[in-house]
Amino acid sequence: MAHQSILAFSTRGRGTRDITQDVADAVRQAGNGAGLAHVFVQHTSCSLIITENADADVRRDLDTILARLAPDGDPAYRHDAEGPDDMAAHVRNMLTGSAVTVPVRDGRLLLGTWQGIYLYEHRTSPHQRRVVVTVL
Repeated sequence: MAHQSILAFSTRGRGTRDITQDVADAVRQAGNGAGLAHVFVQHTSCSLIITENADADVRRDLDTILARLAPDGDPAYRHDAEGPDDMAAHVRNMLTGSAVTVPVRDGRLLLGTWQGIYLYEHRTSPHQRRVVVTVL
């Protein structure tokens, strides 16, 4: 049986926000013993990642890499309706992804010891974001 929750988050602008506990709470409320948790962000200028949760330098280094791969204000971009970070945010979403899937056992996420689920805001200004958690 499927259970679905929609979580709302405010971001501060570009950067990561740990949403592991919010997703874990949604999974626990679903009451499923074993299965999968599919986590999907309903936006194209932010993303979801599973990455190290112990050393914040990992996430800062990801910011550095993405800035190189998808720089703000690249003159080759045509889409810039919402500013110089607009197209770069869409590219960063494409590179990192809009969904993650995590196995569930005994109503708990089976993440590794050093793994966390992060909402990754790619726009420079704050935004309201919705994340759908479907537990199967």
